[in-house]
Amino acid sequence: MKIVSAAEMRTIDLATTERFGVPSITLMENAGTAMAEYVLSNHSAARRIVAFCGKGNNGGDGFVAARLLLERGKEVRVILLASAKELRGDAAAMFHKLQAGPVEVHSGEELNSERVRSLLAADLYLDAILGTGFKPSVIGVYADAIAFMNASDATVIAVDIPSGADADSTTAQTGTIARVDAIVTFTAPRPAHVFGSLTSGPTFVAEIGSPDEAIVSSLQLNVITAKDIADFVAPRAADSNKGSYGHVLVLGGSFGKAGSVAMSGVAALRVGAGLSTVATAKSALATVAGFHPELMTEPLSETDAGTISADAETQIQELVKKKSVIAIGPGITQNPQTSQLVRTLVAKIRIPMVVDADGLNAFDGHTNELNGDERTLVITPHPGEMARLAGISIAEVQADRLGVARKFAREHKLIVVLKGHRTLVVRPDGEAWVNTTGNAGMATGGTGDILTGITAAMIAQRPKSAFTAVMAAVHLHGLAGDVIRDKVGEHSLVATDLLLGLPDAFRRTQKAARQKLVCWSG
Repeated sequence: MKIVSAAEMRTIDLATTERFGVPSITLMENAGTAMAEYVLSNHSAARRIVAFCGKGNNGGDGFVAARLLLERGKEVRVILLASAKELRGDAAAMFHKLQAGPVEVHSGEELNSERVRSLLAADLYLDAILGTGFKPSVIGVYADAIAFMNASDATVIAVDIPSGADADSTTAQTGTIARVDAIVTFTAPRPAHVFGSLTSGPTFVAEIGSPDEAIVSSLQLNVITAKDIADFVAPRAADSNKGSYGHVLVLGGSFGKAGSVAMSGVAALRVGAGLSTVATAKSALATVAGFHPELMTEPLSETDAGTISADAETQIQELVKKKSVIAIGPGITQNPQTSQLVRTLVAKIRIPMVVDADGLNAFDGHTNELNGDERTLVITPHPGEMARLAGISIAEVQADRLGVARKFAREHKLIVVLKGHRTLVVRPDGEAWVNTTGNAGMATGGTGDILTGITAAMIAQRPKSAFTAVMAAVHLHGLAGDVIRDKVGEHSLVATDLLLGLPDAFRRTQKAARQKLVCWSG
């Protein structure tokens, strides 16, 4: 799903009306309807509802929602934070329709009066004060209304965006911003919806009438949704066999570091690869082979340190001939001989490839050798690995995650998966997708190895749709973490738990792909 700027959203609304013939007042009615339906579906017990409405279109959406909630039997009050004479266009028309009913409307000028404040106790507040066209800071009666909601323990739902937020910001925001428990936005998210940490609850995107042709953006920025990856979680054909879903080769492991490569191999099976083989140093083989009975293994010659030797190159080249994809790096170490082998293999092997962990560290000082031209090459660095590859500090990576990932993807013609909060998946042309699944409990050793196996397996199953396969892998990996967090908490989560969370992650994604509203949490 495309992410658009606030200015682009205005252009989309205008194009929807002028080019595609959808009246602007219809868009407002649809937005308010989506808002009311969300409240009725998710907060049905809320009886008393207060809508704080500004004078713009955001307030107009609030007027519609208030009217519809009143029609459904809710006790509704509207606080208009402006003079009714200041209302224009569609907002004025919706206010007129609202006044025709028994809903109570109070002026924002009365907000600080004891009489009005006594009427404002509610089960739920609608924040329809300021929309995505607003630029901070907030003053006057708007700030008073935000402070009132923020001081309440009641549920607060934002119409389009929490009032006071900068819609175009890609960082966490501070200042006078409404504290909200959920957001219902429309047509397409703005950057702050994805990056701004505007709510700890869900963000929903409702379609209100703009056709896909009208949703145009120059940001080259998208959010991964279940609908985007629906084909990767769809039921399989009845006549499938293991040959239908690819054979993954995972190369890595060493003496004392066999668990990581074993986890990658099993993760590949858990997300549907037909076969998974782990090729590892001889001294690590027994550990890998005992990890899971479905794994196949190949012993490789090793160095005195128990890492894969350069002498294994010929054997590895033979192994890849019958494989769909190769993943290189988990547990492989930074032994100089092994690192040289990694660089040689990445240069010579042409089947789809995923490189992670010490497979990436092998290119420290050799990034010119990392090139994905005319093949599928995926790298999955965490910020420290990205910093070493880019020759900058971790702080510089974190200060401009999107810019760093885009620059590296373009220069090296490969797919970058920059892990972390809001993991980024970037194409070689710089177009980026943001992942919204996952949680802080996944900040533990081995979760990256699980992602490596999942990514390789998704590519193996649909090599002609490799980039979408990577998106699906990242989304499912994070969602499996969310499934497990809900069961064991963030502190107790370990990497292999994700293998148990994957089946439910598939089911949740299948269900979400069928739903009308697009949603993510946090």
